[in-house]
Amino acid sequence: MVIDSTFWVAVSFIIFLGVLIYFKVPQKLNEILNKLILDIKNEIDESEKLRTEAKILLDNAQKKLDTAQSVSKEILEQAKKDSDNMIIELNDKFHKSSEIKKNLAENKISQMKEAAIKEIKDTSIKIAVDSVKKIITTSIDKSKLDALFQKDLDKTKEELKKINS
Repeated sequence: MVIDSTFWVAVSFIIFLGVLIYFKVPQKLNEILNKLILDIKNEIDESEKLRTEAKILLDNAQKKLDTAQSVSKEILEQAKKDSDNMIIELNDKFHKSSEIKKNLAENKISQMKEAAIKEIKDTSIKIAVDSVKKIITTSIDKSKLDALFQKDLDKTKEELKKINS
């Protein structure tokens, strides 16, 4: 058997493997790898828990969003009903107000009509009195005329007082 460099490489490799086994390097590597596997498994479990919690939070947020949307729909519907009621109420107030204004205008017209009729009566009486006075002054003598005038004047005053009151 020839001892050459490959033999010494083989011997040194076997010694190297023996030293590794003597210092328990494979077991330490196994422990390190097991520890890494355990750490990765724990991280996966933790991430699974976080994912579950995130799903629960997402479901809660979706429920809150659905609730908020339904509440906002209710608020909008209530606001629409309130605005419709307010429009009806304002419309009724407007019609009542216009009816009151119409009645006031009719009353004012009626009062103006009555005032005009009274003024016409007063003017007619004045003209009649003036006409009677003129007729009397031209057709009767002065003493009879004064007595008749005074009598008619008193009657006219009484009639005017009755009409004014």
